[in-house]
Amino acid sequence: MKLLKILLILTIPVSLYSQNGNEENRGVRTVVIDPGHGGKDPGAVGSKVYEKKINLAVSLRLGQLIEEWFPDVKVLYTRTEDVLVNLKDRSNFANVNNADLFISIHANSIDNEKNRNTVSGSETYIMGIHKSEDNLKVAMFENSSIKYEEDYESRYDRFDPESPESYIIFSLIQHEYMEQSLKMAEFIQEEFQNGPVTRDRGVKQDGFLVLWRTAAPSVLIELGYLSHPEEELVLMDEDNQQKMAECILKAFKRYKEYTEGYAVEENE
Repeated sequence: MKLLKILLILTIPVSLYSQNGNEENRGVRTVVIDPGHGGKDPGAVGSKVYEKKINLAVSLRLGQLIEEWFPDVKVLYTRTEDVLVNLKDRSNFANVNNADLFISIHANSIDNEKNRNTVSGSETYIMGIHKSEDNLKVAMFENSSIKYEEDYESRYDRFDPESPESYIIFSLIQHEYMEQSLKMAEFIQEEFQNGPVTRDRGVKQDGFLVLWRTAAPSVLIELGYLSHPEEELVLMDEDNQQKMAECILKAFKRYKEYTEGYAVEENE
């Protein structure tokens, strides 16, 4: 009976993935930018700033850049102000709007006081099963946002974001957009090396609910660590937020060229 229930749960994202799977490659016409957390969900809490504020600032800058340089691309946001948006609604929003790319923007943190001054850098996640305990902790934290939602247990089929056993369902999913997601993630990490946060923590995989239910190539970006005192100041700086948005823009340009098979021209 439990196995049957898991399979029934899985039919939701699998059917979503198949909606556009047989369509002719249409490149990138619509991108959904997802500023993580918001409202009563602050995300990671630094000594000076909440993660939700950083996420929104970089997301809005990124969207503005894409609209400026690529007027043929429709840019949509899961939120444009400090409000709570359910994880399920974020992915549904991308699906309803036939997103060709989903970019979720976050900032990271660690609880270990001993390592607060040493753990830093950016990393980009794609959908997959966790490869290490550290990856699992990141996914658990990001998925814990569902606890701010009313009746989250029924919304997510009694998925427990704090239970490692809950993540076994992700190992059963064949993500139709894995290759494209991986390529976008690689482009982002490469471009970040020219940005204000230069430490490259690489491309990783884990079971993020917001990626799992999105029927499009999807990435979740961790811009840096708010728990690191110096990196928190870097992320708070508006000029650096602009530079990080520009790095993601360059990655987007490379991804657009990759999916469309030719070099695209920016609007000058």
